[in-house]
Amino acid sequence: MSAPATDAGTAWGGIRRLLPAASDYRDLRRTWRGDLLAGLTVGIVALPLALAFGVSSGAGAESGLVTAIVAGVVAAVFGGSNVQVSGPTGAMVVVLGPIVAQHGPGVLGVVCLLAGLIVLAAGALRLGRAVTFIPWPVIEGFTLGIAVIIFLQQVPAALGSKPGPSSNAFVAAVESLAGVTWPQVAVTLGIVAVVAAIMVLTPRIHPQFPGSIVAIAVVSVACWLLQLPVATIGELPAGLPAPALPTADWSTITGLVGPAIAVAALAAIESLLSARVAASISDTGAYDADRELVGQGLASIASGLFGGMPATGAIARTAVNVRSGGRTRLAAVVHALALLLIVSVGAAVVGAIPLAALSGVLMVTACRMITVATVRSVVGSTRTDAVVFVVTALVTVSVDLIYAVLIGIAFAAFFALRALARSAGVHREELPGPAVPGDERIALFRLDGALFFGAAERVLERVAEIRDAEVVILRMSQLQVLDATGAQVIGELITGLERRGVTVLIKGIQTRHMHLAERVGVIAALRHENHLFDELTAAVEHARSHVRRAGAA
Repeated sequence: MSAPATDAGTAWGGIRRLLPAASDYRDLRRTWRGDLLAGLTVGIVALPLALAFGVSSGAGAESGLVTAIVAGVVAAVFGGSNVQVSGPTGAMVVVLGPIVAQHGPGVLGVVCLLAGLIVLAAGALRLGRAVTFIPWPVIEGFTLGIAVIIFLQQVPAALGSKPGPSSNAFVAAVESLAGVTWPQVAVTLGIVAVVAAIMVLTPRIHPQFPGSIVAIAVVSVACWLLQLPVATIGELPAGLPAPALPTADWSTITGLVGPAIAVAALAAIESLLSARVAASISDTGAYDADRELVGQGLASIASGLFGGMPATGAIARTAVNVRSGGRTRLAAVVHALALLLIVSVGAAVVGAIPLAALSGVLMVTACRMITVATVRSVVGSTRTDAVVFVVTALVTVSVDLIYAVLIGIAFAAFFALRALARSAGVHREELPGPAVPGDERIALFRLDGALFFGAAERVLERVAEIRDAEVVILRMSQLQVLDATGAQVIGELITGLERRGVTVLIKGIQTRHMHLAERVGVIAALRHENHLFDELTAAVEHARSHVRRAGAA
C-alpha cells in the first residue's frame, strides 16, 4: 500500500508545483512599496503599447487594453516568474495580423482559447525547458525580423494611408504609398517625428522617464488645439466587458487549429525567453518554466473570455518592472490595475489619441528591439552563426515567424552536425614499444571524436582501404559519441576485413558503448570473443602472435 501512496504523493507534489503558493509573496512585507511604484511605472509604459498593439493587430485598441489587464493579472498570479509582466506584444501582433485579416476579429476569442489550452497542456506535460534548445543566433534573428515587421506595419498609419492588400508587411507598406495624400502625409509624419524625438530625448533626462506617455500627451493636445484632421483611436468602453464564451461553428474552429498552434508556439517561446531574461537581470530567484507555461495558457484563456488577444511575457515591460524596483508578483498585478483605473476614469481622453502617435511609439519600440552591438556580436562570432542569424531574420520577414524558428533551428542543427562529423577522426598510429619483426603487417587505428551517421562512412573508407596488414587493431577508448549507424559501420568494417583474411582486434571499447555494440553486432562480427581487449599492450601482443603463427605456417 505504501507504493501507491508514494506515487500519489509524488503526483500531487508535481501538480502543486504548478499552482500559486504563499511562498510567492514571502518577501512582500519588505518589498511592497517598491512593487507598488514599479507597477505604476510599468502601467504607464504599457498603456501606449497595449493600445498600439491592439490597433496594429486589427482587433482594436480595446482588445489590447483588455489583454494587458486580464492576462496581466492571471499570468502574474499563476506564472512561474516573480517579476514577469505579460500582455500584448509585437511578436504576437505579427502572427495575429494575418489571422484577423483572413477570418475577422471575431475569431480571436476562439484562437485565445485554443492557443491557451495548448500552452497550458505544454506546461502540464513539463515541456518548459524545450526553449533552451533554441540557439542564440535563431533568437536574435527572430527578434530582428519581428522588429522589422513591426516597423513596416506602422508605415501606412505614419503616412496617413491604408495598408496594401498584401499579407507581407514590406509589400503592404510599399502598396500603401499609393494612398498617400498631401497635406495629410505631412501631418501624420510630423506627429510620428515629434513622438520619436520625445521618446529618444526623454531618457537623457532620466532613464525611467515615461517618454511614450509624454509624447502621446503632447501630440494629442496639439492635434486638439490645432483641430488637425487625423484618425484617432475612437470611443472606448469605461471598464472591462462582461466575460463570455466565444462562439463559432465547427468548421471555423477546425480551420483555426493551425493558426492556434502557431500562436501557442510563439506565446510559449516568447514568454519563456522573457522569463529567462528576467531571471538573469533580477535577484528574485529562478523561474519555473513549466509553471510559466501554465500561467500563460490560463492568461490567454482568460483574455479570450473578455474579448482580448493571446498574451505572452513582454521582455521590455518586464525589464522596466525589474529596473523600477519590482520584486514580487504584486508589481505586475498593480500594473494591470493601474491600466484598468486609467481606462475607467479616462476612456474618453484615451480615445482621442491619434493613431499616428501610436505608430510613432511602435516604430521607436521596433528600433529599440535591435541593438547594433548584439548584431555585431552574432555576425562576428562564426560564419555559421552569422548564416543562421541572417536566414532566420529573412524568413521571419518574408515568410512566417514559426517557420523562421523551425528553419533557423534546422540550419543550426545542420551546421552543428557538420562540425561534430568533422570532429570524428581515424588515425593510424605506430605500435608502442620497440619494433619487432612483423610489425609492418599490423595496423593500429585510433578512433576518436563522434562516430555517428554523419561521419561513419568516412571512417569506413579510411580503414577499409588498408591492403598491407594481416591484423588491424581498432582503438575505441577515445571515441566520445557512438550511435547505431556508427556501430553498424564498425560491424560492416570488421566483417569486410575478416572476409579478406584480416584479423580485427578491438581495444578499449567504453562501457557506455558496449550495449549498443552488442545489439548492433559489432562484437559478433569479431572472429573470436577473445579479440576484445581492455589494454593496448595485450592487444598488440595478441596481434604479434597472429603474425608469428602466420609466418610459421
